[in-house]
Amino acid sequence: MSDVELVLRSTRVITPEGTRPASVAVAAGKITAVLPHDAEVPAGARLEDLGDDVLLPGLVDTHVHVNDPGRTHWEGFWTATRAAAAGGITTLVDMPLNSLPPTTTVGNLRTKRDVAADKAHIDVGFWGGALPDNVKDLRPLHDAGVFGFKAFLSPSGVDEFPELDQERLARSMAEIAGFGGLLIVHAEDPHHLAAAPQQGGPKYTDFLASRPRDAEDTAIANLLAQAKRLNARVHVLHLSSSDALPLIAGAKAEGVPVTVETCPHYLTLTAEEVPDGASEFKCCPPIREAANQDLLWQALADGTIDCVVTDHSPSTADLKTDDFATAWGGISGLQLSLPAIWTEARRRGHNLEDVVRWMSARTARLVGLGQKGAIEAGRDADFAVLAPDETFTVDPAALQHRNRVTAYAGKTLSGVVRSTWLRGERIMADGEFTEPKGRLLSREP
Repeated sequence: MSDVELVLRSTRVITPEGTRPASVAVAAGKITAVLPHDAEVPAGARLEDLGDDVLLPGLVDTHVHVNDPGRTHWEGFWTATRAAAAGGITTLVDMPLNSLPPTTTVGNLRTKRDVAADKAHIDVGFWGGALPDNVKDLRPLHDAGVFGFKAFLSPSGVDEFPELDQERLARSMAEIAGFGGLLIVHAEDPHHLAAAPQQGGPKYTDFLASRPRDAEDTAIANLLAQAKRLNARVHVLHLSSSDALPLIAGAKAEGVPVTVETCPHYLTLTAEEVPDGASEFKCCPPIREAANQDLLWQALADGTIDCVVTDHSPSTADLKTDDFATAWGGISGLQLSLPAIWTEARRRGHNLEDVVRWMSARTARLVGLGQKGAIEAGRDADFAVLAPDETFTVDPAALQHRNRVTAYAGKTLSGVVRSTWLRGERIMADGEFTEPKGRLLSREP
């Protein structure tokens, strides 16, 4: 213990074994021991006594659209990672689209890494993209360290990232399975979307009808069938349709290697509360009804849904028009994901250990980041310090996102992030930030 530099002490430390009073010893950016609360502080170490605030592992958000380079007026690594740090997130994995160029070749990955290198306040990893014409690029991207590959089964919303039909999906899936990779999928069926009524205009009910549940359900059924046939590891992105849950549970019971995520907006916002013209609530697939939300929470509790991620997908305010058909679809949620989920989780009888499991431990496991996601010896000393009973009202002006458009404006949430720590260094405290200290991560072999 002579090399310990820092001890974080709290009456409530969330560890894999449960929540308990503890002192967490840190040296060289790693957790070296989780000690009794009253353990003697080693000579030369600095003590940070957090009192009754909760010490939890930094969150790992595996679904973030940073949009940098190319659309940095929408977000960017500097603002996205500051917002993440403000929300207790210490690692994010960036999606391959909405940046220009998209992360679909090794050269494009190199471009993105060069842009991110000196702007990351937290650790950042990268997804690759699976397009109709880049099967040859998948293995090189995997070898270059991407965490997996994103594909769309319906139009993505940007021309430079086209969707895969069923034949090309199978081709990409077989290639990725061949080297043990992970395919993550936006699962909405284009034929069901094309057949749905497309009225446009400001009414949220019309938009909801244009993205029906059966579009998700059919796409997920087809994805699971392909994954079973090829024994391919797949991950369903941003699940919103509760009707797909029996399909997913059945596939898991059969041993299909599938995992599933949902998002804070599906778990905390409902279709019934969306005002007409309020396209800050628009995302695809859409926010659905309260009864659907109840079933998503039940599936999260029983493990059918594995984890919760933001799908942070911002744009400039002018693209959030009052016409749901033409407005940009995406929710900005990085800074608010932890308090939003904690507020609703507690109301439904869950505890912070559940939240850590959904938003840190399982997301770290999804992408194979064995050094993240838990407070235990040998892991990175990444922490969030949370005052779980303190409330605040969401003021868009207080957000770190580049464009401060939020579906949570005016909501009162529980859980104030006091500080965020990355490898034993405090990178955010009470809204003040250090210079960027994040690292660029690659998939662990």
